[in-house]
Amino acid sequence: MPDMERWPTTRLLSTAARLVEISWNEKLKSIGLTHAGVIAMQVLAAKGAITQAALAEVARVKAQTMGTTLARLELHGHVTRHRSDSDRRSHVVTLTEAGIAALEEAVKLEQDVLAPVAVDTARLRDELRIVVRGLAGLPAPEQETRGIDSDLPQS
Repeated sequence: MPDMERWPTTRLLSTAARLVEISWNEKLKSIGLTHAGVIAMQVLAAKGAITQAALAEVARVKAQTMGTTLARLELHGHVTRHRSDSDRRSHVVTLTEAGIAALEEAVKLEQDVLAPVAVDTARLRDELRIVVRGLAGLPAPEQETRGIDSDLPQS
């Protein structure tokens, strides 16, 4: 790699994010998941059954992108989708038992990604949450629940 000492912070951050995502996706393949799928499943685990459109909004992706992600998750039995009783145009998405188990495994795999790197992951998470909240215009939480921000998808 070129001399990273001269790289701007934004380049370091985007490069680190790409490398982490590539590594995590490699590990997630073994359980039929992708990074995008894990984000969707984490939102479902936190919020319960919600519409596909609401899920896309919370995950901050386009509805079409979420549809593709959900099709893959549904194929692997991690989620179910059914028409909403109140609005037949909407689909309600639910996390399955298999999805809950896969999500638990994904969390373990995520820890494996940074294990070989000499970094304080708890501090890194804290700093990254500050960056995300600041750039997204979100207020700093008074107290985080279970170590996560409830209004941000985990990953």
